[in-house]
Amino acid sequence: MAKNLTARATDYSRWYNELVVQADLADNSAVRGCMVIKPYGYAIWERIQADLDARFKETGHVNAYFPLFIPKSYFSKEASHVEGFAKECAVVTHYRLKNDPNGKGIVVDETAKLEEELIVRPTSETIIWDTYRDWIQSYRDLPLLINQWANVVRWEMRTRLFLRTTEFLWQEGHTAHATSEEAVAEAVQMLHVYGDFVENVMAIPVLRGVKSTNERFAGALETYCIEAMMQDGKALQAGTSHFLGQNFAKAFDVKFQNKEGKVEHVWATSWGVSTRLMGALIMTHSDDNGLVLPPKLAPDQVVIVPIYRGEEELALVEAVAKNLQAQLRAAGIRVKYDGRDTHKPGWKFNEYELKGVPVRIAIGPRDVANGVVEVARRDTLSKESLPMEGLAASVSVLLEEIQTNLFAKAVAFRNSTTKSVDTWEAFEAALDEGGFVMAHWDGTPETEEKIKERTKGTIRCIPLDSPDEVGACILTGNPSTRRVAFARAY
Repeated sequence: MAKNLTARATDYSRWYNELVVQADLADNSAVRGCMVIKPYGYAIWERIQADLDARFKETGHVNAYFPLFIPKSYFSKEASHVEGFAKECAVVTHYRLKNDPNGKGIVVDETAKLEEELIVRPTSETIIWDTYRDWIQSYRDLPLLINQWANVVRWEMRTRLFLRTTEFLWQEGHTAHATSEEAVAEAVQMLHVYGDFVENVMAIPVLRGVKSTNERFAGALETYCIEAMMQDGKALQAGTSHFLGQNFAKAFDVKFQNKEGKVEHVWATSWGVSTRLMGALIMTHSDDNGLVLPPKLAPDQVVIVPIYRGEEELALVEAVAKNLQAQLRAAGIRVKYDGRDTHKPGWKFNEYELKGVPVRIAIGPRDVANGVVEVARRDTLSKESLPMEGLAASVSVLLEEIQTNLFAKAVAFRNSTTKSVDTWEAFEAALDEGGFVMAHWDGTPETEEKIKERTKGTIRCIPLDSPDEVGACILTGNPSTRRVAFARAY
Protein backbone atom coordinates (compact mmCIF):
# COMPACT_ATOMS: atom_id res chain seq x y z
CA MET A 1 0.00 0.00 0.00
CA ALA A 2 1.64 3.19 -1.21
CA LYS A 3 0.82 6.17 1.01
CA ASN A 4 0.49 9.57 -0.61
CA LEU A 5 -0.70 11.73 2.27
CA THR A 6 -0.21 15.46 2.01
CA ALA A 7 2.33 16.59 4.63
CA ARG A 8 0.79 18.20 7.71
CA ALA A 9 3.10 21.19 7.37
CA THR A 10 1.95 21.74 3.78
CA ASP A 11 -1.83 21.61 4.27
CA TYR A 12 -3.10 20.37 7.62
CA SER A 13 -6.75 20.32 6.61
CA ARG A 14 -6.04 18.32 3.46
CA TRP A 15 -3.79 15.93 5.40
CA TYR A 16 -6.62 15.31 7.85
CA ASN A 17 -9.25 14.66 5.18
CA GLU A 18 -6.95 12.34 3.24
CA LEU A 19 -6.00 10.41 6.37
CA VAL A 20 -9.60 9.81 7.44
CA VAL A 21 -10.39 8.33 4.03
CA GLN A 22 -7.15 6.43 3.36
CA ALA A 23 -7.04 4.89 6.84
CA ASP A 24 -10.53 3.48 6.21
CA LEU A 25 -12.15 5.43 9.04
CA ALA A 26 -14.97 7.18 7.20
CA ASP A 27 -16.11 8.53 3.86
CA ASN A 28 -18.49 11.16 2.58
CA SER A 29 -21.95 9.86 1.79
CA ALA A 30 -24.43 10.65 -0.96
CA VAL A 31 -26.28 12.83 1.55
CA ARG A 32 -24.65 16.24 1.71
CA GLY A 33 -22.81 16.82 4.98
CA CYS A 34 -23.30 13.26 6.26
CA MET A 35 -20.65 10.57 6.59
CA VAL A 36 -20.36 6.82 6.36
CA ILE A 37 -18.35 5.51 9.30
CA LYS A 38 -16.49 2.50 7.94
CA PRO A 39 -15.90 -0.69 9.97
CA TYR A 40 -12.41 0.30 11.14
CA GLY A 41 -13.55 3.75 12.23
CA TYR A 42 -16.63 2.30 13.87
CA ALA A 43 -14.52 -0.25 15.74
CA ILE A 44 -12.61 2.64 17.35
CA TRP A 45 -15.90 4.40 18.18
CA GLU A 46 -17.18 1.16 19.75
CA ARG A 47 -14.18 1.10 22.06
CA ILE A 48 -14.80 4.74 23.02
CA GLN A 49 -18.46 3.93 23.59
CA ALA A 50 -17.82 0.79 25.65
CA ASP A 51 -15.32 2.47 27.97
CA LEU A 52 -17.48 5.52 28.56
CA ASP A 53 -20.62 3.43 29.02
CA ALA A 54 -18.91 1.44 31.76
CA ARG A 55 -17.86 4.67 33.47
CA PHE A 56 -21.40 6.04 33.31
CA LYS A 57 -22.79 2.87 34.88
CA GLU A 58 -20.14 2.95 37.60
CA THR A 59 -21.47 6.39 38.57
CA GLY A 60 -25.06 5.13 38.79
CA HIS A 61 -26.40 6.02 35.35
CA VAL A 62 -28.62 3.80 33.21
CA ASN A 63 -29.34 3.88 29.48
CA ALA A 64 -32.66 4.66 27.80
CA TYR A 65 -33.77 5.78 24.36
CA PHE A 66 -36.00 8.70 23.38
CA PRO A 67 -37.66 9.64 20.06
CA LEU A 68 -35.77 11.05 17.11
CA PHE A 69 -38.61 13.51 16.42
CA ILE A 70 -39.55 16.42 18.66
CA PRO A 71 -42.77 18.47 18.29
CA LYS A 72 -41.89 22.00 17.23
CA SER A 73 -43.94 23.48 20.07
CA TYR A 74 -41.61 21.91 22.62
CA PHE A 75 -38.73 24.09 21.46
CA SER A 76 -40.64 27.30 22.10
CA LYS A 77 -41.00 26.43 25.79
CA GLU A 78 -37.35 27.27 26.59
CA ALA A 79 -36.50 30.54 24.84
CA SER A 80 -32.69 30.51 25.00
CA HIS A 81 -32.62 26.84 23.96
CA VAL A 82 -34.63 27.38 20.78
CA GLU A 83 -32.58 30.46 19.95
CA GLY A 84 -29.39 28.44 20.24
CA PHE A 85 -30.51 25.71 17.84
CA ALA A 86 -33.07 27.37 15.55
CA LYS A 87 -30.67 27.84 12.62
CA GLU A 88 -29.57 24.19 12.66
CA CYS A 89 -32.91 22.38 12.81
CA ALA A 90 -34.19 19.97 10.16
CA VAL A 91 -38.00 20.04 10.05
CA VAL A 92 -40.41 17.28 8.99
CA THR A 93 -43.58 18.76 7.46
CA HIS A 94 -45.20 15.84 5.57
CA TYR A 95 -45.57 12.10 6.06
CA ARG A 96 -46.25 10.75 2.57
CA LEU A 97 -44.96 10.81 -1.01
CA LYS A 98 -46.84 10.03 -4.22
CA ASN A 99 -46.30 9.63 -7.95
CA ASP A 100 -46.74 12.93 -9.74
CA PRO A 101 -49.69 12.73 -12.16
CA ASN A 102 -47.76 14.98 -14.57
CA GLY A 103 -44.95 12.46 -14.84
CA LYS A 104 -42.40 14.36 -12.73
CA GLY A 105 -41.56 11.38 -10.55
CA ILE A 106 -42.06 11.20 -6.79
CA VAL A 107 -43.42 14.34 -5.10
CA VAL A 108 -44.64 15.29 -1.64
CA ASP A 109 -48.30 14.54 -1.07
CA GLU A 110 -49.61 17.94 0.01
CA THR A 111 -52.69 16.31 1.53
CA ALA A 112 -50.41 14.53 4.02
CA LYS A 113 -49.22 17.57 5.92
CA LEU A 114 -48.49 17.09 9.61
CA GLU A 115 -50.76 18.89 12.04
CA GLU A 116 -47.64 19.91 13.96
CA GLU A 117 -44.21 19.98 12.36
CA LEU A 118 -41.53 17.77 13.88
CA ILE A 119 -37.91 18.68 14.54
CA VAL A 120 -35.26 16.03 13.90
CA ARG A 121 -33.47 16.16 17.24
CA PRO A 122 -30.41 18.44 17.41
CA THR A 123 -30.34 17.52 21.14
CA SER A 124 -32.95 15.91 23.35
CA GLU A 125 -33.57 18.17 26.36
CA THR A 126 -37.10 19.11 25.33
CA ILE A 127 -38.48 15.65 24.54
CA ILE A 128 -36.77 14.16 27.59
CA TRP A 129 -38.03 16.78 30.02
CA ASP A 130 -41.56 16.39 28.68
CA THR A 131 -41.19 12.68 29.52
CA TYR A 132 -39.68 13.33 32.95
CA ARG A 133 -42.85 15.16 33.97
CA ASP A 134 -44.56 11.75 34.11
CA TRP A 135 -41.63 9.97 35.75
CA ILE A 136 -41.03 12.33 38.67
CA GLN A 137 -43.53 13.07 41.43
CA SER A 138 -41.62 12.58 44.70
CA TYR A 139 -38.17 12.97 46.19
CA ARG A 140 -38.14 9.16 46.11
CA ASP A 141 -37.90 9.36 42.30
CA LEU A 142 -34.69 11.39 42.53
CA PRO A 143 -31.99 11.53 41.45
CA LEU A 144 -32.96 10.36 37.96
CA LEU A 145 -29.75 9.47 36.13
CA ILE A 146 -30.38 8.69 32.46
CA ASN A 147 -28.07 8.46 29.45
CA GLN A 148 -28.83 7.69 25.84
CA TRP A 149 -26.61 6.70 22.91
CA ALA A 150 -28.11 8.22 19.80
CA ASN A 151 -27.69 10.16 16.59
CA VAL A 152 -28.54 13.84 16.19
CA VAL A 153 -28.93 16.20 13.25
CA ARG A 154 -27.65 19.77 13.07
CA TRP A 155 -27.88 21.33 9.64
CA GLU A 156 -24.30 22.46 9.20
CA MET A 157 -23.29 24.56 6.22
CA ARG A 158 -19.59 23.64 6.30
CA THR A 159 -18.81 20.06 7.23
CA ARG A 160 -15.72 17.94 7.84
CA LEU A 161 -15.60 14.22 8.57
CA PHE A 162 -16.00 13.52 12.31
CA LEU A 163 -15.39 17.15 13.32
CA ARG A 164 -18.61 18.67 12.04
CA THR A 165 -21.23 16.68 10.14
CA THR A 166 -24.95 17.17 9.63
CA GLU A 167 -25.68 13.87 11.37
CA PHE A 168 -23.37 12.51 14.05
CA LEU A 169 -23.33 9.93 16.83
CA TRP A 170 -23.10 10.83 20.48
CA GLN A 171 -24.27 10.14 23.98
CA GLU A 172 -26.30 12.58 26.02
CA GLY A 173 -26.87 12.31 29.73
CA HIS A 174 -29.91 13.99 31.28
CA THR A 175 -30.29 13.98 35.04
CA ALA A 176 -32.78 15.37 37.55
CA HIS A 177 -31.98 16.25 41.17
CA ALA A 178 -33.66 17.47 44.34
CA THR A 179 -31.23 20.34 44.97
CA SER A 180 -29.05 22.77 43.10
CA GLU A 181 -25.98 21.50 44.94
CA GLU A 182 -26.62 17.91 43.82
CA ALA A 183 -27.04 19.00 40.19
CA VAL A 184 -23.84 21.05 40.20
CA ALA A 185 -21.96 18.12 41.77
CA GLU A 186 -23.31 15.87 39.00
CA ALA A 187 -22.19 18.25 36.25
CA VAL A 188 -18.71 18.54 37.76
CA GLN A 189 -18.49 14.77 38.27
CA MET A 190 -19.26 14.10 34.61
CA LEU A 191 -16.72 16.71 33.52
CA HIS A 192 -14.07 14.69 35.35
CA VAL A 193 -15.39 11.39 33.96
CA TYR A 194 -14.80 12.84 30.48
CA GLY A 195 -11.46 14.34 31.40
CA ASP A 196 -10.15 11.11 32.93
CA PHE A 197 -11.28 9.08 29.92
CA VAL A 198 -9.79 11.41 27.33
CA GLU A 199 -6.46 11.65 29.16
CA ASN A 200 -6.06 8.06 30.35
CA VAL A 201 -7.55 6.20 27.38
CA MET A 202 -7.24 8.56 24.42
CA ALA A 203 -3.89 9.94 25.68
CA ILE A 204 -5.06 13.51 25.00
CA PRO A 205 -4.33 16.16 27.66
CA VAL A 206 -7.20 18.57 28.29
CA LEU A 207 -7.94 21.79 30.09
CA ARG A 208 -10.90 21.41 32.44
CA GLY A 209 -12.89 24.54 33.01
CA VAL A 210 -16.11 26.48 32.63
CA LYS A 211 -17.36 28.34 29.59
CA SER A 212 -17.88 32.08 29.52
CA THR A 213 -21.47 33.34 29.32
CA ASN A 214 -21.17 33.81 25.53
CA GLU A 215 -19.96 30.24 25.01
CA ARG A 216 -22.43 28.43 27.28
CA PHE A 217 -24.82 25.78 26.02
CA ALA A 218 -28.18 27.26 25.08
CA GLY A 219 -30.38 27.07 28.19
CA ALA A 220 -27.59 26.34 30.69
CA LEU A 221 -26.66 28.31 33.78
CA GLU A 222 -23.13 26.91 33.67
CA THR A 223 -21.25 24.86 31.08
CA TYR A 224 -18.20 22.83 32.11
CA CYS A 225 -15.89 21.65 29.34
CA ILE A 226 -12.70 19.87 28.41
CA GLU A 227 -10.56 21.55 25.76
CA ALA A 228 -7.82 19.82 23.78
CA MET A 229 -5.07 21.27 21.58
CA MET A 230 -4.53 19.92 18.08
CA GLN A 231 -1.20 19.77 16.24
CA ASP A 232 -2.07 22.75 14.04
CA GLY A 233 -2.44 25.01 17.08
CA LYS A 234 -6.25 25.05 17.12
CA ALA A 235 -8.31 24.03 20.13
CA LEU A 236 -11.05 21.42 20.03
CA GLN A 237 -13.92 21.20 22.50
CA ALA A 238 -13.86 17.52 23.41
CA GLY A 239 -16.79 17.31 25.82
CA THR A 240 -19.26 19.42 27.79
CA SER A 241 -21.33 19.07 30.95
CA HIS A 242 -24.11 21.54 31.72
CA PHE A 243 -25.82 22.70 34.88
CA LEU A 244 -29.28 23.60 33.60
CA GLY A 245 -30.72 24.94 36.84
CA GLN A 246 -34.53 24.70 36.82
CA ASN A 247 -34.99 26.14 33.33
CA PHE A 248 -36.22 22.96 31.66
CA ALA A 249 -38.09 21.76 34.75
CA LYS A 250 -40.08 25.01 34.77
CA ALA A 251 -40.59 24.97 31.01
CA PHE A 252 -42.06 21.44 31.16
CA ASP A 253 -43.55 21.66 34.65
CA VAL A 254 -41.43 18.89 36.20
CA LYS A 255 -42.06 19.04 39.95
CA PHE A 256 -41.56 16.81 42.96
CA GLN A 257 -42.78 16.71 46.53
CA ASN A 258 -39.83 17.00 48.91
CA LYS A 259 -39.44 15.26 52.28
CA GLU A 260 -41.27 18.13 54.01
CA GLY A 261 -44.23 17.81 51.66
CA LYS A 262 -43.45 20.97 49.70
CA VAL A 263 -43.74 20.87 45.89
CA GLU A 264 -40.67 22.16 44.02
CA HIS A 265 -39.22 22.12 40.52
CA VAL A 266 -36.31 19.71 40.06
CA TRP A 267 -32.75 20.71 39.16
CA ALA A 268 -31.18 19.45 35.95
CA THR A 269 -27.98 18.62 34.11
CA SER A 270 -27.08 17.40 30.66
CA TRP A 271 -23.71 16.25 29.32
CA GLY A 272 -22.34 14.70 26.16
CA VAL A 273 -19.50 13.72 23.88
CA SER A 274 -19.71 12.75 20.22
CA THR A 275 -17.87 11.24 17.28
CA ARG A 276 -15.95 14.52 17.30
CA LEU A 277 -13.67 12.64 19.71
CA MET A 278 -12.54 10.65 16.66
CA GLY A 279 -11.32 13.88 15.10
CA ALA A 280 -9.47 14.79 18.30
CA LEU A 281 -7.83 11.36 18.34
CA ILE A 282 -6.64 11.68 14.75
CA MET A 283 -5.34 15.23 15.04
CA THR A 284 -3.58 14.79 18.38
CA HIS A 285 -1.36 11.79 17.62
CA SER A 286 -1.16 11.07 13.89
CA ASP A 287 1.75 11.92 11.58
CA ASP A 288 2.67 12.12 7.91
CA ASN A 289 2.81 8.31 7.74
CA GLY A 290 -0.79 7.93 8.86
CA LEU A 291 -2.88 7.25 11.91
CA VAL A 292 -1.32 6.73 15.35
CA LEU A 293 -3.59 5.00 17.85
CA PRO A 294 -3.09 4.74 21.62
CA PRO A 295 -3.09 1.04 22.54
CA LYS A 296 -6.11 1.34 24.84
CA LEU A 297 -8.28 2.37 21.88
CA ALA A 298 -6.75 0.40 19.01
CA PRO A 299 -9.09 -2.31 17.65
CA ASP A 300 -5.96 -4.37 17.00
CA GLN A 301 -3.14 -3.61 19.42
CA VAL A 302 -0.77 -5.98 17.64
CA VAL A 303 -0.62 -7.39 14.14
CA ILE A 304 1.54 -10.40 13.22
CA VAL A 305 2.80 -10.54 9.64
CA PRO A 306 4.44 -13.78 8.37
CA ILE A 307 7.47 -13.57 6.09
CA TYR A 308 7.96 -16.62 3.89
CA ARG A 309 8.71 -18.10 0.50
CA GLY A 310 6.67 -21.07 -0.56
CA GLU A 311 4.19 -23.31 1.19
CA GLU A 312 6.77 -25.12 3.31
CA GLU A 313 8.07 -21.92 4.92
CA LEU A 314 4.51 -20.66 5.34
CA ALA A 315 3.49 -23.79 7.26
CA LEU A 316 6.49 -23.43 9.58
CA VAL A 317 6.04 -19.71 10.22
CA GLU A 318 2.25 -19.81 10.50
CA ALA A 319 2.28 -22.51 13.17
CA VAL A 320 4.65 -20.49 15.35
CA ALA A 321 2.85 -17.21 14.64
CA LYS A 322 -0.55 -18.58 15.61
CA ASN A 323 0.89 -20.02 18.79
CA LEU A 324 2.26 -16.57 19.66
CA GLN A 325 -1.11 -15.06 18.78
CA ALA A 326 -2.81 -17.41 21.26
CA GLN A 327 -0.30 -16.46 23.97
CA LEU A 328 -0.86 -12.75 23.39
CA ARG A 329 -4.64 -13.16 23.45
CA ALA A 330 -4.39 -15.13 26.69
CA ALA A 331 -2.60 -12.09 28.13
CA GLY A 332 -5.57 -9.89 27.17
CA ILE A 333 -3.92 -8.35 24.11
CA ARG A 334 -5.99 -7.71 20.99
CA VAL A 335 -3.94 -9.30 18.22
CA LYS A 336 -4.52 -10.03 14.55
CA TYR A 337 -2.67 -12.56 12.42
CA ASP A 338 -2.54 -11.42 8.79
CA GLY A 339 -2.08 -14.54 6.71
CA ARG A 340 -3.46 -13.09 3.47
CA ASP A 341 -1.61 -14.39 0.43
CA THR A 342 -3.00 -11.61 -1.76
CA HIS A 343 -0.56 -8.97 -0.50
CA LYS A 344 3.17 -8.94 0.11
CA PRO A 345 4.63 -8.19 3.57
CA GLY A 346 5.81 -4.71 2.53
CA TRP A 347 2.29 -3.78 1.46
CA LYS A 348 0.93 -5.01 4.79
CA PHE A 349 3.56 -3.05 6.72
CA ASN A 350 2.42 0.13 4.99
CA GLU A 351 -1.24 -0.67 5.58
CA TYR A 352 -0.84 -1.15 9.33
CA GLU A 353 1.39 1.88 9.62
CA LEU A 354 -1.31 3.92 7.89
CA LYS A 355 -3.99 2.47 10.16
CA GLY A 356 -1.98 3.19 13.29
CA VAL A 357 -1.71 -0.31 14.78
CA PRO A 358 0.52 0.24 17.85
CA VAL A 359 2.76 -2.82 17.47
CA ARG A 360 3.70 -4.86 14.39
CA ILE A 361 5.40 -8.23 14.70
CA ALA A 362 7.17 -9.77 11.71
CA ILE A 363 8.28 -13.38 11.78
CA GLY A 364 10.13 -15.43 9.16
CA PRO A 365 11.91 -18.81 9.01
CA ARG A 366 15.18 -17.37 10.31
CA ASP A 367 13.34 -15.79 13.23
CA VAL A 368 11.75 -19.14 14.04
CA ALA A 369 15.16 -20.79 14.02
CA ASN A 370 16.60 -18.10 16.32
CA GLY A 371 13.57 -17.96 18.63
CA VAL A 372 13.02 -14.22 18.06
CA VAL A 373 10.60 -11.86 16.30
CA GLU A 374 10.97 -8.35 14.88
CA VAL A 375 8.82 -5.85 16.77
CA ALA A 376 8.03 -2.41 15.32
CA ARG A 377 6.48 0.46 17.30
CA ARG A 378 4.06 2.75 15.46
CA ASP A 379 4.60 5.74 17.74
CA THR A 380 8.37 5.99 17.22
CA LEU A 381 8.71 3.87 14.02
CA SER A 382 11.54 2.02 15.79
CA LYS A 383 12.24 -1.72 15.54
CA GLU A 384 13.85 -4.26 17.85
CA SER A 385 14.33 -8.00 18.07
CA LEU A 386 12.61 -9.69 21.01
CA PRO A 387 12.75 -13.33 22.15
CA MET A 388 9.63 -15.41 21.60
CA GLU A 389 9.89 -16.70 25.12
CA GLY A 390 8.01 -14.32 27.38
CA LEU A 391 6.79 -12.31 24.37
CA ALA A 392 3.34 -11.66 25.87
CA ALA A 393 4.87 -10.01 28.93
CA SER A 394 7.29 -7.98 26.77
CA VAL A 395 4.50 -6.76 24.49
CA SER A 396 2.27 -5.87 27.45
CA VAL A 397 5.02 -3.64 28.82
CA LEU A 398 5.60 -2.17 25.37
CA LEU A 399 1.93 -1.28 24.93
CA GLU A 400 1.98 0.53 28.28
CA GLU A 401 5.11 2.41 27.20
CA ILE A 402 3.45 3.49 23.94
CA GLN A 403 0.32 4.68 25.77
CA THR A 404 2.45 6.68 28.22
CA ASN A 405 4.68 8.05 25.47
CA LEU A 406 1.77 9.31 23.38
CA PHE A 407 0.29 11.18 26.33
CA ALA A 408 3.66 12.65 27.33
CA LYS A 409 4.29 13.78 23.76
CA ALA A 410 0.88 15.44 23.57
CA VAL A 411 1.41 17.15 26.94
CA ALA A 412 4.81 18.44 25.83
CA PHE A 413 3.29 19.84 22.63
CA ARG A 414 0.44 21.50 24.48
CA ASN A 415 2.78 23.03 27.05
CA SER A 416 5.19 24.28 24.39
CA THR A 417 2.36 26.05 22.55
CA THR A 418 0.71 27.59 25.63
CA LYS A 419 1.71 31.18 26.30
CA SER A 420 0.85 33.82 28.88
CA VAL A 421 0.61 37.36 27.54
CA ASP A 422 -0.18 40.76 29.04
CA THR A 423 -0.53 43.10 26.05
CA TRP A 424 -2.82 43.24 23.03
CA GLU A 425 0.10 43.06 20.63
CA ALA A 426 1.50 39.95 22.30
CA PHE A 427 -1.98 38.44 22.37
CA GLU A 428 -2.50 38.84 18.61
CA ALA A 429 0.95 37.44 17.89
CA ALA A 430 0.39 34.43 20.16
CA LEU A 431 -2.95 33.64 18.54
CA ASP A 432 -1.30 33.72 15.12
CA GLU A 433 1.36 31.27 16.33
CA GLY A 434 -1.32 28.86 17.60
CA GLY A 435 -1.93 27.17 20.92
CA PHE A 436 -3.63 28.27 24.12
CA VAL A 437 -3.11 31.90 25.05
CA MET A 438 -3.53 32.66 28.76
CA ALA A 439 -4.59 36.24 29.16
CA HIS A 440 -6.57 38.56 31.39
CA TRP A 441 -10.16 39.46 30.45
CA ASP A 442 -12.45 41.92 32.22
CA GLY A 443 -15.27 39.39 32.47
CA THR A 444 -17.79 41.16 30.24
CA PRO A 445 -19.56 39.53 27.25
CA GLU A 446 -19.06 42.73 25.29
CA THR A 447 -15.27 42.60 25.57
CA GLU A 448 -15.28 38.90 24.74
CA GLU A 449 -17.30 39.55 21.57
CA LYS A 450 -14.99 42.37 20.48
CA ILE A 451 -11.94 40.13 20.90
CA LYS A 452 -13.64 37.42 18.84
CA GLU A 453 -14.58 39.87 16.09
CA ARG A 454 -11.05 41.26 15.85
CA THR A 455 -9.06 38.05 16.10
CA LYS A 456 -11.39 35.02 15.65
CA GLY A 457 -10.01 33.91 19.00
CA THR A 458 -12.49 32.74 21.63
CA ILE A 459 -12.39 32.00 25.32
CA ARG A 460 -12.11 28.22 25.30
CA CYS A 461 -12.58 27.98 29.05
CA ILE A 462 -11.90 29.52 32.40
CA PRO A 463 -9.66 26.76 33.81
CA LEU A 464 -10.76 25.24 37.09
CA ASP A 465 -7.18 25.33 38.35
CA SER A 466 -6.52 28.90 37.24
CA PRO A 467 -5.08 30.77 40.25
CA ASP A 468 -6.21 34.17 41.39
CA GLU A 469 -4.00 36.84 39.84
CA VAL A 470 -4.48 40.58 39.71
CA GLY A 471 -4.12 41.91 36.19
CA ALA A 472 -5.56 44.10 33.45
CA CYS A 473 -7.74 43.02 30.51
CA ILE A 474 -5.68 42.77 27.32
CA LEU A 475 -8.25 44.79 25.35
CA THR A 476 -9.87 47.29 27.75
CA GLY A 477 -7.27 47.54 30.51
CA ASN A 478 -10.02 47.05 33.08
CA PRO A 479 -9.26 45.00 36.21
CA SER A 480 -9.12 41.20 36.02
CA THR A 481 -8.65 38.63 38.76
CA ARG A 482 -7.49 35.58 36.74
CA ARG A 483 -6.29 34.47 33.34
CA VAL A 484 -8.54 32.60 30.93
CA ALA A 485 -7.62 30.33 28.01
CA PHE A 486 -8.07 31.83 24.55
CA ALA A 487 -7.47 30.07 21.24
CA ARG A 488 -8.68 29.77 17.72
CA ALA A 489 -10.75 26.62 17.53
CA TYR A 490 -12.55 24.06 15.43
